[in-house]
Amino acid sequence: MGDNYLPPSISNPSSINSTTMSSSSSNSPQTHEPNPQSNTNTKTQEEIIKKDEEKQDEEEEEECGFCLFMKEGGCRDPFIDWEKCVEQGEKNNEDIAEKCFQVTSALQKCMEAHSDYYAPILQVEKDVEAKVIAEFEKNRESIEQKEEM
Repeated sequence: MGDNYLPPSISNPSSINSTTMSSSSSNSPQTHEPNPQSNTNTKTQEEIIKKDEEKQDEEEEEECGFCLFMKEGGCRDPFIDWEKCVEQGEKNNEDIAEKCFQVTSALQKCMEAHSDYYAPILQVEKDVEAKVIAEFEKNRESIEQKEEM
């Protein structure tokens, strides 16, 4: 039918009787019958929505908690760019630090701009950096002492 299809009760107002106008709480029988095609379309739409939700759930289950956390904050796009760069670098056996320097810097700046959300990650980075520096200093002092002997 065309776009202007109306059910008979609307296209022909005189066909409306008191039974179709009665409230649903009335004991009078309703003359309106559901359109079976409408139910089929609704079922199909529900199936599509359900499949989309299942697919999204599967994708979320496959993704690590860290990735989900990163994507929930304000740096979703820079993180996705960083992820893609790392994946390409690993796939092509490239130096990831060199290849992804720009996207890593952009992600770092974004995280600092959204430090209220990314504070736990930024704190871990600072702690690791401090440990690396301390270890470096310890090794350097050890080497200098050996050279003095």
